[in-house]
Amino acid sequence: MARARALATSVQGSTAPNPWVGSVVVTTEGQCFEGATAPPGGRHAEVAALAAAGTAAAGATLYSTLEPCAHTGRTGPCTDAIVAAGIARVVVGIVDPDPLVAGRGVAALEAAGIEVSVGLDGDEIADELAPYLKHRRTGRPWVVLKLAQTLDGRTAAPDGSSRWITGDEARRDAHRLRARSDALLVGAGTVRADDPALTVRLDPPPDRQPLRVVLGSAPADARARPALELEGEPAEVLDELGRRGVLQLLVEGGPRVAHDFHAAGVVDRYVFYVAPALLGGDDGHPVLRGPGAPTMADVWRGRVVSVAQLGDDLRVEVAA
Repeated sequence: MARARALATSVQGSTAPNPWVGSVVVTTEGQCFEGATAPPGGRHAEVAALAAAGTAAAGATLYSTLEPCAHTGRTGPCTDAIVAAGIARVVVGIVDPDPLVAGRGVAALEAAGIEVSVGLDGDEIADELAPYLKHRRTGRPWVVLKLAQTLDGRTAAPDGSSRWITGDEARRDAHRLRARSDALLVGAGTVRADDPALTVRLDPPPDRQPLRVVLGSAPADARARPALELEGEPAEVLDELGRRGVLQLLVEGGPRVAHDFHAAGVVDRYVFYVAPALLGGDDGHPVLRGPGAPTMADVWRGRVVSVAQLGDDLRVEVAA
């Protein structure tokens, strides 16, 4: 299951609106065959692993991070392929909350006489699949708010310059975060001020770039074009992106947009990249621009998930 989880993580950002799933077939002789979810229209993880195993799948155990589907969508039911391959036992990480699945996959396998066990690494897989699970339960994407700041909490100098607050390693990590996201969102003010490309720049480059989303209207010659231009409150924007199959949304600013998403209570994860730098005054641009808590009793408090050093910078992830 650990290997199946690693396979799933390796394809996050390429499978939406489908979940990223990993699967491993272990034969009676101990051979292992692997599969991961392909982009929409391609094989699901279980079918890919079965194809790799071929006739060796007969009598084998199949591990899958998520419950195999039992319905026909762009592809046929994974449960049918599992039964046809002669799999003897299936180990599932978590049940799929999608109404089209929701226990039907497990029931179909058990009805075919296959032994099924559910829950191996379930808590870890639920964390890793949190964006998909939220989307299926609420219709909205998982929201990650990314913030780069100095030690004194500033995201830009008084003249608006912000390149670069952090170093190379932190910026590469931010691109990996982009690659795991299905859409990137910025305000039109950020597009006019910084003209960001809003692309993933890694070596090797990803097979698919995230959807670029601009709140407001982007200039005709903006590097972020083509982009989806939206208006409305954060909740309305999330509803629209959820309808479009976005599972994870990365909000990149500017400070007014960051404040509005935070104030609306729709952020699931905050990722701070903190540089050992000081602007040294109160005239720099804040990370969040807008009214804050009026008293300490109203301060928002989250939970630190992880802290990592990236070169000279820190990456701090906070759960809502």
